[in-house]
Amino acid sequence: MKFTKMHGIGNDYIYFDCINSPCDFDPQSAAKVLSHRHFGVGGDGIVLIEKSLIADFKMRMFNSDGSEGKMCGNAIRCVGKFVYEKNYTKKDEITIETKSGIKALKLFVEGGKVEKVRVDMGKAVLEPSKIPVLTDKDVFINEKLNVDGRDFFVTCVSMGNPHAVVFLDEEIGDISKIGPKFEHHPVFPDRVNTEFVQVIDNTTLKMRVWERGSGETMACGTGACASVVAAVLNGYCGYDTPVKVILSGGELEIIYQSDGTVFMSGGATFVFEGELL
Repeated sequence: MKFTKMHGIGNDYIYFDCINSPCDFDPQSAAKVLSHRHFGVGGDGIVLIEKSLIADFKMRMFNSDGSEGKMCGNAIRCVGKFVYEKNYTKKDEITIETKSGIKALKLFVEGGKVEKVRVDMGKAVLEPSKIPVLTDKDVFINEKLNVDGRDFFVTCVSMGNPHAVVFLDEEIGDISKIGPKFEHHPVFPDRVNTEFVQVIDNTTLKMRVWERGSGETMACGTGACASVVAAVLNGYCGYDTPVKVILSGGELEIIYQSDGTVFMSGGATFVFEGELL
C-alpha cells in the first residue's frame, strides 16, 4: 500500500489514494497502528481520498485512536493540494464530500503548485443539541463549566465537529491533564475538541488545541474556525474581518461572516511518500 504524508501547519495525516482502486484494509485499525510516532509512520491519523457521487472527491478521516472524524480543516486543504498536483483535476475550484457535508475549496496555484487553499467551512452551528452539548440554554456562550475542580468560561460551537472554546489571559501550560477532562466531560455526549485561546488584539488570536481522539495537535482547522466564531460572539473580534489565528504549527486566516458562514485559508505541504510492505 502506497501512502503520502502531508501536513497542514503541522496537523499531519497519512493519506491513501483510493480514487482508482478501493483501499482494501480496515481504516480504524490502520489509523491506530500507522499513527504511532515510534512504531508506525507517525501522524494525527489517516485520510482516505475517494471518488464521490455527489462532489468532485470524497475524504474520510480517522483519528489516531481509530475513531472516525467528521471533518478536518487542515486535512481537507491537503486533499485539495493532493488531487490537483496528482493530476486528478485541473480545476481551481472543487468540492469535497465529508461526513459534515460538501465543502467548497478554492485552490491558489502558482507554477503548477497549490500554495494556499481557501475552504468554505459552511455555517457555524450554535444550537446546543446539534453540537452537541447538554444544556437547557438556547446557546452555550461564555457559560461557566467546572472541569476537574476549576471553573472555566466556555463557548461551544460546531464546525462539523464539536468544539469548546476557552479564553484565557495567559498560556494554559500543560494541557495533557486538563484536555482529557474536557474531552470526556459528561456535558459533551460525543466528546469534544477544546481550544485554549489568548486574545492578542481584535484581529489576532493565539490558540492551542486538545483534539478528541488525538490529544494535543500542532493545529486544528475547525478549531481555529470555532475560536474565531467564539471570539466574535464574545466581542473580542468583528464579523466579516480576517482574523489571524496563531497555532503551534503555523497560522491560519479565518473570516466569520455576518451571515454565519466561515472561511478558512492556509497552506498544505507534502512531506514524503512511502509504501507499506
